[in-house]
Amino acid sequence: MTRSPKRVIVAVNPSASFGRHRDVGATAVARLAEAGHEVTLLQEANFELLRRETEHAFERGTDGLLVVGGDGMVSLAVNIVAGTGVPFGVVAAGTGNDLARGLGLPFEDPIAGIEALLEALEREPRTIDAGVIRRSDSAPVWFAGIASAGFDALVNDRANRMTRPRGPSRYTIALVRELATFRPRAYTITIDGVRREQKAMLISVANGRSIGGGMKLVPHADMSDGLLDVFIVHPISRARLIAVFPKVFRGEHTDHPAVEFVSAQRVTLDANDVVAYADGERVGALPIDVEVAPGALRVFV
Repeated sequence: MTRSPKRVIVAVNPSASFGRHRDVGATAVARLAEAGHEVTLLQEANFELLRRETEHAFERGTDGLLVVGGDGMVSLAVNIVAGTGVPFGVVAAGTGNDLARGLGLPFEDPIAGIEALLEALEREPRTIDAGVIRRSDSAPVWFAGIASAGFDALVNDRANRMTRPRGPSRYTIALVRELATFRPRAYTITIDGVRREQKAMLISVANGRSIGGGMKLVPHADMSDGLLDVFIVHPISRARLIAVFPKVFRGEHTDHPAVEFVSAQRVTLDANDVVAYADGERVGALPIDVEVAPGALRVFV
């Protein structure tokens, strides 16, 4: 069924994937306008300014928030629309594009992503869950994919600081470099009220399946089941960790003896000198409290 034209905001990250897709935003706006939609284009000099201008535009009213870029832009959208009932969409033009992967959207071809979005605007948006992270000294942070706190967060941090290579292989190189000095961390974890203390290589709290450009940490994750999946890698040697990680890209690590999965609605994590990331964006130091928000997001897919 063809739906009526929509008023949409299109927020574009000009530095997504190191600027390799600078023309995608303009192409998306042109195609949306051709299809009869009323478009407000936002493309600012830096991410913080873009976030602020997108919030202001959203407050004035819209039928949808569309973002062009990677998972950082997904994070921007999710933290604006969560719980409002206003749907969002994404044209994947970043480095990792993990949410697009999880939603079955094009993640390597932005032009195909534009066409998929145009088709999705004709359909009823899909409702999915979100995770919300609370810390004592900052506002809540929403995420659609995965919150990480451990080795994977350190890899993300290193990859974000690298300028080459310009693609998902940055995460693999960052992973190898981070291994040189990494040691297991001592965590205090409370999962749905049950507290435990243990050492771990990494702990992630997942709503989506992958991180870092296709590392399928939780291949069975369901974004609509009202639950989060806690992914724990117990202490293992660096050699064994190196051996396991190729399997992660294929989602074949789930039966490894060092790997544990626990479904949960609420998770509290604490550890010294560990920083949390969510949808590839830095959240801040632990402790964090993570809770599922069932049906908090609507997305054009």
